[in-house]
Amino acid sequence: MANYTRRTFLALTAVAASTAGFYAFTSKNKKKVVIIGGGASGVIAAKYISKAESNIDVTIIEQNQNYYTCFMSNEVIGGTRTIESIKYDYNNLQKYGINVIYSQATGIDSNLKQVHLKNGDSLTYDRLIVSPGISFNWDTIDGYDETMVSKIPHAWKAGPQTTILKQQLQAMKNGDNVIITVPPKPFRCPPGPYERASLIAQYFKHNKPKSKVLIFDSNQSFAKQNLFMQGWEQLYGYRTENSLIEWIPPDRGGKLKSVDAQAMAIETSETTHKAAVLNVIPPQRAGKIAIDSGLTDASGWCPVNQRTFESSLLPDIHVIGDACIAGVMPKSAYAANSQAKICAQAVTASLRGVEMVNPTFINTCYSVVGDEFGISVSG
Repeated sequence: MANYTRRTFLALTAVAASTAGFYAFTSKNKKKVVIIGGGASGVIAAKYISKAESNIDVTIIEQNQNYYTCFMSNEVIGGTRTIESIKYDYNNLQKYGINVIYSQATGIDSNLKQVHLKNGDSLTYDRLIVSPGISFNWDTIDGYDETMVSKIPHAWKAGPQTTILKQQLQAMKNGDNVIITVPPKPFRCPPGPYERASLIAQYFKHNKPKSKVLIFDSNQSFAKQNLFMQGWEQLYGYRTENSLIEWIPPDRGGKLKSVDAQAMAIETSETTHKAAVLNVIPPQRAGKIAIDSGLTDASGWCPVNQRTFESSLLPDIHVIGDACIAGVMPKSAYAANSQAKICAQAVTASLRGVEMVNPTFINTCYSVVGDEFGISVSG
């Protein structure tokens, strides 16, 4: 098991996969690349296209003027990091010549090669990169929908939801419990729910030692399970009567059936459970713009050519990040970073009419389990 200091952990999370083989673009006529979404993959794709090809006009469409990273947001929830430390703006992109339009993309016309915006404008593109992130499949949980997220936060999109969950934990009494429900795979950040449980348990250990985290899981196993459980045993008394964490898989009644917001309770396949704080993470699918534009298949995710990330359904459109079906690559920010660089190379090569080099993909995932205790996997 890898065991890191916080300094080492932060240094390692800054490492990203690199891509070689870019070519200089020499045409007098600027080509237009439009990118929907300014998250972990969209911004990286924009940056690498702009760095490689000064004669490509790159525009990001992003509805929010600030971006909150989902990675490290669990540390905010656990009280070891501030919300401001995961907040970023897009001003730095100006030095790369990248245009940023703060609006919502509402539609894609793949025949006219246009993106329609909420403000009524339309942008024409030669290549489109869609990095829409995730949306929630609200229809799958009885009694829980997007109108309830202020009382029962998911906190699976960082920002205000992160703060709500943190404040609820701080307000609960010593001895009250927290329930986290984990949706069926696939979902954004596979180890995320278990890191969240770890850091809530760390907060309880120091502040509310009579409280407990209950994880009701729709999956029989989870990412880095052995490493997490080793950490839980060492730090939180896991598998003892005084454990601060309990994990309930489906074969023990862990699958969520419904939510009762008024009673602050969940119903599972076995029984009903109440808690002072409910953190319900809904089942997920690709972001709304991808669904509305015909980029998703029956799974709710976006099939792509896994060498170039071009959509399997619509031409000259690439999909990267959590929304795409990327084989064995997980839905993580690190994987999104790697995909963005490969996609940037594919787009650049296609606009030049040359063959792209064969890509190599990489993913590394770090999780904080407790004070000065981190774990990782890579491949």
